[in-house]
Amino acid sequence: MNKTALVVAAHTDDEALGCSGTILRHVAEGDTVYALFLADGVTSRQTSDSQDLETRNSAAEKARTALGIQKNFYLGLPDNRLDTVPLLDIIYELEKVIEQVQPQVVYTHHLGDLNIDHQITHQAVMTACRPQPNSHIHEIYTFEVMSSTEWATPATNPFLPNYYVDITDYLEAKLNALSCYKNEMRSAPHSRTIEHIAALAKHRGYSVGVNAAEAFMAVRVVR
Repeated sequence: MNKTALVVAAHTDDEALGCSGTILRHVAEGDTVYALFLADGVTSRQTSDSQDLETRNSAAEKARTALGIQKNFYLGLPDNRLDTVPLLDIIYELEKVIEQVQPQVVYTHHLGDLNIDHQITHQAVMTACRPQPNSHIHEIYTFEVMSSTEWATPATNPFLPNYYVDITDYLEAKLNALSCYKNEMRSAPHSRTIEHIAALAKHRGYSVGVNAAEAFMAVRVVR
């Protein structure tokens, strides 16, 4: 039976960094995938303007096409300032999208990430996806995003993966999707580089005996 998956990310590019190989595999297996982005991704930058937002959203649409995502939803909340928005307001908007797309699987950020927007996104997802009777949401997983997950304070909510998705057949396509966000990628030896994301996929894969993988923490799985 085919599934519907929803990726809830703080910023455009988080979906490509965190779980694009898994998105590609979902689509290849006949599932439908949607993505929801909470923050605009640019207004925290002192020199940003409307053109920067248009450029970033355009990159997100190119990545959407490359990944086979059915539709992107954009809330356009202030970047790196989600803690200034009442959490309940964020939850209300998230619940509207959840009601519309009816996902069985949800992917989102790890609670322990350094980025405050990632933390707020996780909190909003866990509230909006609380296990009500007859809920259609059966699986919730958190992903890692380089330059946030690994930069967090040691021993404070560490990312300890316990669920792996083999993306051996999708690694090249994942890297291609990341290239859509060329303005957000950095040069080596920064952790947010194409080279490092490829190396991370191999590391996660080799850790479980496959050529490439994405790692997650399973937050809730109902069978």
